[in-house]
Amino acid sequence: MKLETLSEHQSFGGLQGFYRHQSAVIGLPMQFSVYQPPQARQRQVPVLFYLAGLTCTEETFAIKAAAQRVAAQLGVMLVTCDTSPRRTGIPGEAEDWEFGTGAGFYLNASQAPWSQYFRMYDYVLEELREAVLTQFPGIARRLGIFGHSMGGHGALVLALRNPEVYRSVSAFAPICSPTRCPWGQKALPRYLGNDPSAWASYDAVELLAARGSQVFPEILVDQGMADKFLPQGQLLPELLERACAAAGQPLRLRRQVGYGHDYYFIATFVEDHLRFHMDALAAVAT
Repeated sequence: MKLETLSEHQSFGGLQGFYRHQSAVIGLPMQFSVYQPPQARQRQVPVLFYLAGLTCTEETFAIKAAAQRVAAQLGVMLVTCDTSPRRTGIPGEAEDWEFGTGAGFYLNASQAPWSQYFRMYDYVLEELREAVLTQFPGIARRLGIFGHSMGGHGALVLALRNPEVYRSVSAFAPICSPTRCPWGQKALPRYLGNDPSAWASYDAVELLAARGSQVFPEILVDQGMADKFLPQGQLLPELLERACAAAGQPLRLRRQVGYGHDYYFIATFVEDHLRFHMDALAAVAT
């Protein structure tokens, strides 16, 4: 795979880079970012994939989350990608911030015209992972995944469906059950059709219910209690809490008083998440 380097920046002794490549899965150019900690100059390091939320790009977390300092201390690589294909030519693709451009929901669309390009699930799971592990010094068996909002949904779904790939998972204010919230009920029928059984495979609550048993030693979720989307029923952390309890899946759901749905919230608790992942990945044999 050929990568085009868009820019690279020294950061806390490591290297923050932004890259572009022609995606075979998406059929269009895609962009992603990688923070290589200073330890990556001498050895392979664990990798954390971060999935951003609605309207975000591969730059958002790298610029706003203030994670590089801790990643440099811990020796962990941070990878972020765009939130959807862009400039597909699909009519109306960028008219609604909750659907289409910047709102790929980390699924494989089955409905035309979206199915031609909107295959973010396969992109993250297969192509992005391959690009990182072949082009950068990451440890293939020490991969974790986390995300925010729509990206928290994506992280939970990708991890629950692929625990042999992602060995740890956490989320900030995730969309816990898109089949039951307005954002999901707008997007899922248009991407996947009107059969609710097709939606369930992209819903963390439904995946936990179907499995009915523990998947990870623990899942970490932070939810700001001043989050404006919480009373709108978009996030539904209480449903994730119930589903984990019913399945016997340990969940550390931290309700953070006074925090919103923003990167001030993420930057406050990102160190906890990086340390959570590193503890979990340290227990995985290479």
